[in-house]
Amino acid sequence: MSSAFRPPNLALATIGLSLATFMQVLDTTIANVSLPTIAGNLGVSNDQSTWVITSFAVSQAIALPLTGFLTRRFGEVRLFVSCSLLFVLASFLCGIAPSMGLLILFRAIQGAVAGPMYPITQSLMISIYPPAKRGMALALLSMVAVVAPIAGPILGGLITDNYSWPWIFFINVPIGIFASFVVANQMRGRAEATVRPKMDYVGLISLVIGVGALQIVLDKGNDEDWFNSTFIVVASLVSAIALAVFLIWELTDREPIVDLRLFRHHNFRFGTLALVLSYSAYFSINLLLPQWLQRNLGYTATWAGFAASPLGIAPMLLTFLVGRYAMRFDLRLLATAAFAVMGTTCFLRSRFYLDIDFAHVALMQLLMGFGVALFFMPMTVILLSDLQSSEIAAGSGLATFLRTLGGSFSASLTTFLWDRRAVLHHARLAEAINPYNPTAQAAIEQIGHGDMRAGAVAINGMITQQGYQIGFDELFHALGWIFLALTLVTWLTRPPFTPKSSSATAGGH
Repeated sequence: MSSAFRPPNLALATIGLSLATFMQVLDTTIANVSLPTIAGNLGVSNDQSTWVITSFAVSQAIALPLTGFLTRRFGEVRLFVSCSLLFVLASFLCGIAPSMGLLILFRAIQGAVAGPMYPITQSLMISIYPPAKRGMALALLSMVAVVAPIAGPILGGLITDNYSWPWIFFINVPIGIFASFVVANQMRGRAEATVRPKMDYVGLISLVIGVGALQIVLDKGNDEDWFNSTFIVVASLVSAIALAVFLIWELTDREPIVDLRLFRHHNFRFGTLALVLSYSAYFSINLLLPQWLQRNLGYTATWAGFAASPLGIAPMLLTFLVGRYAMRFDLRLLATAAFAVMGTTCFLRSRFYLDIDFAHVALMQLLMGFGVALFFMPMTVILLSDLQSSEIAAGSGLATFLRTLGGSFSASLTTFLWDRRAVLHHARLAEAINPYNPTAQAAIEQIGHGDMRAGAVAINGMITQQGYQIGFDELFHALGWIFLALTLVTWLTRPPFTPKSSSATAGGH
């Protein structure tokens, strides 16, 4: 890799890289709100349609840690352009898929080629920007990582409601072709050393089986009632054995397909830990809020998306400032401020109630956006700061893989805890509703207008809503404390957060 290479038009190269990344990140969420429509059109159940999401997530999770191996083999630019064009092809095939089986297959291909795109984008952006402006490049990518998942459900809802679901995939075609052409053109002449590393078949097979089974367990655990399901028990055992083999083999093999030795770097080790834990907590918020808006407040999927969307305003407005001035501060201070803001908004959300209005929900998202704006870029800079330039793509891929896996764990755990806490509070609240409580019986009769059965159904619905509301408040209270505790993890890293030597200039920021 030549750290001195500059594209003919830096702005155009940045647009190309950012557009491709936006397209890829957008597709992690754009299909979520369209699943009922897709299921209906293809004649399958809603449960079967969730494999549209799971197949993408599993393939992406497997491909992410392979980024380092693939870049050594093919070169960053060639791999990025190839992945972008294959993503376009897979998107087109998703749009014309005549059956659910084929749609799931094409989504799996889409996820597999999407995996390396974000880590390579980070590495390319770092390499083409001069040292003083690399913070700006990473801040821009951070904004993409924040805004695209928010835009996904809104765009998905609008496209599905006003056109047809295949267009959530077809819109990738012109974007991906344009981005691929621009990046290929701007990066022409960039020197890249490629090697033919020995294929680590044991590592690859154990990774595919271990991560694939784990992702399926995390995605399907709640639906299958976790370890009461034979399928979940078997998949968990398969995952545990395969991942144990993978870890032992990769740490002892001379040419591992995933370089776990990157964790010998102090800042990469603790920076990745802080990123994974904080992203997992952040992911819980983004999962809980839309579900709560729809389940408890009766919002449509589109309006739930609008209520969540102010989260992206501050990152968009502050990208320039964060990118330009962040490196003048101790990045641990910025991350601490980010976690303090995010923790505070979680504590404030823990006081939400069923009659709260749209403005209050949107305002809290807006405030949290200021924390998010100071979160991604500093954490990324910190964890990449002590890697050599040749390790950036592999390190970014490994950190992004663990971040993605953390999000999956978080999603499963959050859904599980919310449901369990709701059931517990429902039981406690319903204790007084019995035939021996004349006050309760009078209330049921009044609510049902004399019909005791209708009144009982109505009051049970109210208690269920209250149970979920109390559970929601409890989870946000816990998330507030988690963010505050994460400030301590951030301070385990140590400056300088700049390249160790001139040979690492491509990797320092």
